[in-house]
Amino acid sequence: MTYVVVESCIKCKYTDCVEVCPVDCFHEGPNFLVIDPEECIDCSLCEPECPVNAIFSEDDLPADQQHFLELNAELTAEWPVLTEKKPAPPDAAEWEDIPNKLQHLER
Repeated sequence: MTYVVVESCIKCKYTDCVEVCPVDCFHEGPNFLVIDPEECIDCSLCEPECPVNAIFSEDDLPADQQHFLELNAELTAEWPVLTEKKPAPPDAAEWEDIPNKLQHLER
């Protein structure tokens, strides 16, 4: 099983989760993070660290976010590993409660 980053991370991209990951399975894109499903060890440390509740266990993934499991795996192959916390984008707080952000995902 793996953990999955979902839509609420888009344009927020808080990296609190990265600091607690013991296996460096987070990858960083322009405005979104993903978890490498092959590297994730299901430790659950990242989930409570996310201030926008954008990380779910694969088993608890909401039905409308299921496609993010495949998207995390796909983008992991394209984006570099992120191992240290970075500042959030300047406008991250403005995007925290906005739903349906998939169209804003930058690859």
